[in-house]
Amino acid sequence: MAKAVRIHAHGGPEVLSWEDDNPGTPGLGQALVRQTAIGLNFLDTYYRTGLYAAPNGLPLVAGAEAAGTVVEVGEGVDWLRPGDRVAYFTAIGAYAQERVVAADRLVKVPDGISDEMAAAMMLKGMTAEFLLRRTFPIKPGDTLLCHAAAGGVGLILGQWAKHLGANTIGTAGSADKVELARAHGYDHVINYREQDFVAEVKNITGGKMCDVVYDSVGKDTFPGSLDCLRPLGMFVCFGQSSGPIPPFNLSMLAQKGSLFATRPTLFTYTAKREHLERGAAALFDVVLSGKVEVRINQRYALEDAAKAHADLEGRKTTGTTILIP
Repeated sequence: MAKAVRIHAHGGPEVLSWEDDNPGTPGLGQALVRQTAIGLNFLDTYYRTGLYAAPNGLPLVAGAEAAGTVVEVGEGVDWLRPGDRVAYFTAIGAYAQERVVAADRLVKVPDGISDEMAAAMMLKGMTAEFLLRRTFPIKPGDTLLCHAAAGGVGLILGQWAKHLGANTIGTAGSADKVELARAHGYDHVINYREQDFVAEVKNITGGKMCDVVYDSVGKDTFPGSLDCLRPLGMFVCFGQSSGPIPPFNLSMLAQKGSLFATRPTLFTYTAKREHLERGAAALFDVVLSGKVEVRINQRYALEDAAKAHADLEGRKTTGTTILIP
């Protein structure tokens, strides 16, 4: 019998329960995947706490990205076969040893990228891809600010943005995280616990401020993020690790320089299969080229997912974390 981590009630890490699980057999357009590595993301905590509603209610299996090997394919799936190495990200359901997945959400993992690396970078790397290449397409000479620069998305985004020719500024919450971000593409890193990040951005840019701010923190960095933008700059809120941004008067954007603001999600940007494939290809290419390095800084057994969640929310982790089924 396979195992999975299931949630029966919203709450803290303690609600994550290690249980027997029957993944079933793949139906039309599906594939059964034996998973070898699972990515840990802040998104997982949103579903656990109930901040994000689970599509099918409770109980639910958490987790949004994983890699593994195809065991069996269902009717209508002619481009995958047993033994293929695949990776994916979805809304929920990855915290399991085996799982049936919609085949059109799977991408083949190329040689040169391990299962662990694929699981570690699918959601985070694909997020960096759409932020940098589609939400606000970075051009050489653009100046950006990325909060949580030492987090999973932040470390990939910093390297990729530097490869694209950007001037990169990040924020982090400790001396160790500042140094980690500096080693991953950031020209300047601000310790937000010791420095006023708005004032530091003004000093770094000589008052010109940023073309774009990528903000996954939310409540604690708003509206300071807006104050880091030049007129007509873009505020990209793609997460809310400190809590949701409270309602605000839209005229604030006019007052601060006719700013643009967006709340994008990876699932919208990859809803079409062609966009998923294109984004994954770009991610795999930039990693295989050596321009972006994906380091796995923490590993936990899947059955210890509660400990992993506690460490993630306690800001005891850096960069990328994976769970091993």
